[in-house]
Amino acid sequence: MTVQPSDPAVAAFVAAVNAGDKGAFLAALADDATMSDDGTDRDLSAWAEREIFSSNGRMDVEDVSADGLTLTATYTNDTWGSMRTRWAFTVTDGRVSHFETGQA
Repeated sequence: MTVQPSDPAVAAFVAAVNAGDKGAFLAALADDATMSDDGTDRDLSAWAEREIFSSNGRMDVEDVSADGLTLTATYTNDTWGSMRTRWAFTVTDGRVSHFETGQA
C-alpha cells in the first residue's frame, strides 16, 4: 500500500517521479536545488536522468515522517531493480531545495 506524502512539494516530487514527468519534476524543484545520494553530493540533472527518467524510476512510499519531509520508499528502476530507500527533503518557498536519498 502506497502512503501519500503530506507535504505538497514532496508529494509533487513523488508524483512527478512516478509519472516519469520531467517537466513536473523540475517544477517541484527550486531553481538551485541540490541533492546527495548515499552521502555523496551529485549533479542533480545527471542523476535524475540516469536514475529516474532513462531507467523508469518509481517510488512506492511506505512511511512518511510527521513533518512530511522524510520518507521511506521502495525505489525501483530498470538499472538496479528494487531497494528500500530513505529520502529526506528540504522545502523552501513551496519547492524542494535539497533532497538526500540512500538505502534504508
